[in-house]
Amino acid sequence: MGAGNACEFWRRVSGPEEQRLLELLSYGLVALGAASAVLLCFIPMPYGRYSSRRFGWLLPARPAWALQELPSLLVPLGLAACGGAVAAAWPNRLLLGCFAVHYAHRALIFPLLIREGKPTPFFTFVLALLFCVYNGYLQGRSLSNYAKYPSGWLKDPCFITGFIGWLMGMAINIHSDHILRNLRKPGETGYKIPRGGMFEYVSGANFFGEILEWFGFALACCTIESLAFALCTLFILGSRAKQHHQWYLEKFEDYPKGRKIVIPFVY
Repeated sequence: MGAGNACEFWRRVSGPEEQRLLELLSYGLVALGAASAVLLCFIPMPYGRYSSRRFGWLLPARPAWALQELPSLLVPLGLAACGGAVAAAWPNRLLLGCFAVHYAHRALIFPLLIREGKPTPFFTFVLALLFCVYNGYLQGRSLSNYAKYPSGWLKDPCFITGFIGWLMGMAINIHSDHILRNLRKPGETGYKIPRGGMFEYVSGANFFGEILEWFGFALACCTIESLAFALCTLFILGSRAKQHHQWYLEKFEDYPKGRKIVIPFVY
């Protein structure tokens, strides 16, 4: 399917039925996050330190991470390219840009920074890939075709507060990942207690940053699709952070007792 035919397809399917589909997919995303949170109470999320051959043959960390995140960058950009007046509006451009910037970093930059990441099980890779296609369509289609904002939206407190939250969350996420990557000196093995930045307050500082980022994004967007993504992120990364917190407490006797799980000052 050529670019022209693809854009014609999206113009044909545009309308109330697709809007209803996006709404249903948003509810589905929240349900997926909630179900994952329950499942993760019993099974550690199988990647990183919990990687296991039980979930399929192991893929190299760098290419697996890049490929699984890439749809969240390419799908929204493709949908925006086929968008009309809605996609051309400045609020929509900026919000789509925020989403694209995050995934440009996750798909193109972050994998290059991985030093000796543990391999990714094939099953985990496939699930992550499908999730990124799902959410890429959900956020991209909403912002490129349906989300309409008043002329002064970029000066609205909701947008400004949300954008600041998005920016702060992404900065915390990137900084926390930097701390984690540099815990071990060249040649060292084993795990260490992360220190500095938001790690002084929470065990899952990188997860806290991403949760803050997407709730800020949801406030700036004020769409059901962005809120669903923020809630799904909270469910899944909150569960991951809880596993990490318990792992740290069991592995390190001197682990700082005052650190919370993922939200500062709150268990």
